[in-house]
Amino acid sequence: MAIQFTRNGRKAMLWAQVEAMRRGDLYVEPEHLLLGLMHGENTGALRLVYRMGLSGVQVRDAVAALLAPEAAGARVDSSQLSPSAKKVVEQARRETEVTGDDYVGTEHLLLAILRGYENGIAAKPGLMDSLGSLRITYTTAAEAVKTIGSEMPTILDPSVVKTAARPIVTARPGFLHGRDLLSIEDLSPEEVRALFELTREIKTGRTPKNGDGKSLALLFEKPSLRTKVTFSVGMARLGGTSVYLSKEEVGLGVRETVPDAARCLSRWVDAIAIRTASDTTLRELAEYASVPVINALTDREHPCQALADFYTILESRSETHGMKLVFVGDGNNVAVSLMLLAPVLGTHFTLCCPPGYEPPADLLDRGKAKAKEHGTNFEISHDPLIAADDADILYTDVWTSMGQETETKKRKKDFAKFAINAEMIREAKEDVLVLHCLPAHRGDEITDEVMDGPFSGVFDQAENRLHVQQALLSAVL
Repeated sequence: MAIQFTRNGRKAMLWAQVEAMRRGDLYVEPEHLLLGLMHGENTGALRLVYRMGLSGVQVRDAVAALLAPEAAGARVDSSQLSPSAKKVVEQARRETEVTGDDYVGTEHLLLAILRGYENGIAAKPGLMDSLGSLRITYTTAAEAVKTIGSEMPTILDPSVVKTAARPIVTARPGFLHGRDLLSIEDLSPEEVRALFELTREIKTGRTPKNGDGKSLALLFEKPSLRTKVTFSVGMARLGGTSVYLSKEEVGLGVRETVPDAARCLSRWVDAIAIRTASDTTLRELAEYASVPVINALTDREHPCQALADFYTILESRSETHGMKLVFVGDGNNVAVSLMLLAPVLGTHFTLCCPPGYEPPADLLDRGKAKAKEHGTNFEISHDPLIAADDADILYTDVWTSMGQETETKKRKKDFAKFAINAEMIREAKEDVLVLHCLPAHRGDEITDEVMDGPFSGVFDQAENRLHVQQALLSAVL
């Protein structure tokens, strides 16, 4: 009988406590546990519910209808497990003997709740009728759990699955075969989730070798530490090789035209990752290349960084839906890619910058349109402390990017009040996650105590550049 809970299992227990506290309940009942299991993203419980033809939203609605509504000021200081809830936790451990697992995951908690209801320990009358109308029973769940595998992410976010059919994307090597990634908008929500699933598979040791014998050109007109190393190592781990080409070696548009370089590289390599100032150069290269082209950074967007960032958020918070991400600093390429990806994953986005440092108008319009399409909040703030209020994620970047060095003195003055420091941390949520895409100018946009402190996910974020980009390479090759 397993004792150790998975991280998602522990988070579900915490969410159950939050659900009880929101309603002013002194004890956590099995219904609160069930609501807690409907939080998160790509958990075993949500995958199990989805496998039974439902969504987390449907289950939450059925349970919430039987409980007292959330009330302002109803929060209590503590919520302990009721005797019924304690029985559920013990039963969850016993369920691991049936499934043969050595951990207690969210799927085991869901099985235990359903078994408990059927054995008459439900705290609220009428819940079994509600669940029965949704075709959720212990028997159906026990059968479905055989097909969901271990507590790994799924390709869809069950918490936002609608009744209408959604396209299914299988997370496997080559599922984006031959595709370019020029903008974060080139990926559908399902493809992003599939990429995250493949990333998790890779990070946990299930490394595909579909890059065996293949090669990647690293065409870098801008220098890099993280991007160069992670693409190179990622390609090597797939079984392939990479060749680094600096600005001086190639001279795009100077020594030879971009179309000619694209045609030549396509004869020699299987994919190209380009790091350049000009979005026009990127798109011209992709137009004439017959192999996949990946945007490793332009002045307009940085999609690989945004994917690694949101994968880090997903790892840390188990969900992206409903999170509030506040980007503090210049409305640069990283901010743009985050702004465009956040709504797709159900995340509210706030850009906090001095007046005049917003992204270009056309990109702002895209960000607003994305937020409206996906039902998330989008705002621009010029007050860091107000913006940080209730933030789940605080994100920053250098104030002066490559190519803006002549503006350094002015930018330092304009951004002086936009540093992530202890004061800003106090305004955010108690478990705020702090991110920085690096390199960092410590003492400017972020203080040492924050970057090296307990809220920092900066180096997890840097590590995940490797895993996400390895997954991306595996997907397009």
